[in-house]
Amino acid sequence: MPIDRQLLELLACPDDHHAPLKEDGDFLVCTQCRKRFPVRDGIPVMLLEEALPPAD
Repeated sequence: MPIDRQLLELLACPDDHHAPLKEDGDFLVCTQCRKRFPVRDGIPVMLLEEALPPAD
């Protein structure tokens, strides 16, 4: 389920505060540190504890 564009513009990485984030399947990805944040039921989970390391 795509994230609302207005919401996506407001979100930033909670680790390095970089924005914008990029949609990648069921994740939002920080374009700077490349941490991946899951999107569950259309809701971004922007917790560092839930973030996955960068995908290779």
